[in-house]
Amino acid sequence: MRSSDSLCPINGGCIPHFRERAEGKENHSITLTLFYLRKEFDVSEKNSPKMSDEAVKAKTGKIWSEWFKILDDAGGIKMTHKEIVACLSENYGIGSWWQQMITVTYEQTRGIRKLHEKPEGFQISKSRTISVPVSILFKAWTNKNTRKQWLKDASFTIRKKTIDKNIRITWIDNTTSVEVMFYPKSDVKTQVVVQHSKLPSAKEAEQMKAYWTESLGKLQEFIEK
Repeated sequence: MRSSDSLCPINGGCIPHFRERAEGKENHSITLTLFYLRKEFDVSEKNSPKMSDEAVKAKTGKIWSEWFKILDDAGGIKMTHKEIVACLSENYGIGSWWQQMITVTYEQTRGIRKLHEKPEGFQISKSRTISVPVSILFKAWTNKNTRKQWLKDASFTIRKKTIDKNIRITWIDNTTSVEVMFYPKSDVKTQVVVQHSKLPSAKEAEQMKAYWTESLGKLQEFIEK
């Protein structure tokens, strides 16, 4: 199975900080950076939007270029993340998730925010669909002896867990956080999504993205054997 990346919107004068999650048969989360090309800004093709104008308009009433112009005209390029979100919240009547989505996307396309960067640090996500029931996959994470058989750094602290749904973890560095989410696709197939947040740098975010890609591969190999 393939693993997928993920990371993270708005109306009328503010900007986004975002993590966008798209659900599919094989992939749960998709890393996205959103792009609006205007002559005042030199934005590379790699930052072009991964979410379509149609999808954004269906939920917010505006396409990306309209949101970006609104935020530019409102002085968004000089605003803090919180100021952009507040602007969207107070003036445009869109939900909190879309306020963040638009803000983060705006910040990324304007060079205010790096890929994977959030207000509290950098965040990455990886996912894998594995051919086992959700209960078995959940136990592979929560049982420490089982976990040691596939995960190199198995001695993390579980802060909270909801059976067969999610686990919240303080990572071994005692600083960063991991959330593990479980999505049953059938009685014998489950998608697991790992979101690692509060990472201190873009370099470490890339390192942890590679780490979780490898670890989820080992998990799949161990549990499906």
